[in-house]
Amino acid sequence: MGLLRLKYHLPLLLLAVVSFFYLKTRTPSTSMVLKTTELRKIAVTGSNGRVGKRVVLRALAHGYHVVGIDYSTFATADDRELGSDFSFLQADLREYNETLKALEGCEAIIHLAGYPNPTDYKVLTHNTNVVISWNVLRAAAELGITRVAQASSVNVITLVYSQQAHYDFFPIDETHQTLPDEPYGLSKVISELQADTIVRRSPDMRVASLRLHYSVPNRAVAAKLDSVAAMKDLWGYVQEDSAAEAFILAVTQPTDKWPSASEAFFIAAAETAFDGDTSELLKEHFPNIPIKEGKNMSGNTGFFDCSKAKELLGWVHDPNFIPSPKPLPEPL
Repeated sequence: MGLLRLKYHLPLLLLAVVSFFYLKTRTPSTSMVLKTTELRKIAVTGSNGRVGKRVVLRALAHGYHVVGIDYSTFATADDRELGSDFSFLQADLREYNETLKALEGCEAIIHLAGYPNPTDYKVLTHNTNVVISWNVLRAAAELGITRVAQASSVNVITLVYSQQAHYDFFPIDETHQTLPDEPYGLSKVISELQADTIVRRSPDMRVASLRLHYSVPNRAVAAKLDSVAAMKDLWGYVQEDSAAEAFILAVTQPTDKWPSASEAFFIAAAETAFDGDTSELLKEHFPNIPIKEGKNMSGNTGFFDCSKAKELLGWVHDPNFIPSPKPLPEPL
């Protein structure tokens, strides 16, 4: 009777044995899984742009493999000398399938592609920027990429491109209302709303929208702006490598630092590019704008409060930033 049962069950036993060895060969070993999770590949869209090039250099300095993605071709000599940890893809991020393909295999995204100003003040900047930002965010969700830092702008409030300034208080922080009257600032407000939206269906994602100020090599360059443009920009700036560091921090900070899955941050210098006292500027140009309770605008204090970036990202503006690597948390 025992042999008879064995006769009937033998095919099932053989199938089980074959399946076991098949699955064993198909399942990654522990060492393979660890190796995969240790890969540190960051996509940088708009890598050929002024800010993009600085971010690429910062990411490489920290030991990341960088995939540069841009609509324009990749040609300059210094770009060719970036080394084996850099690869480049030319892609039109206005096309979703191209975006999806370009980002495949990356673990984090720093999104900088798009128009950096209103161009014709009609449709080009707005339509391009909002399509690209949604394509990048949606592709990240589809690919399971949980860390994204995207370039927003201080122009979500009424600054240099706006017809009429509107300030509720100084220094300006992330609680200030956003009232752009031009297509560039509007495109950045929409990109932040897109980030808020995508994380509702992909709650594991962390999206940082960095409201970048005028990115320059040093304060002296910002100080050369004509007086009207400087006033409309609230005499602000950000040192370009210090700004690039903010993007790296935004995709590497532990998730427990974040109160919500989508956060906006002002990224600007703590001081103005004006050589005089900020109180002089307030008295001359904004005598009726209140100073936020508990804040001090003495000396050459800047008009933007970046304490949120310090608290959540560990970022503090360095006007004399020296591009050398320092330890960062592992990307999550």
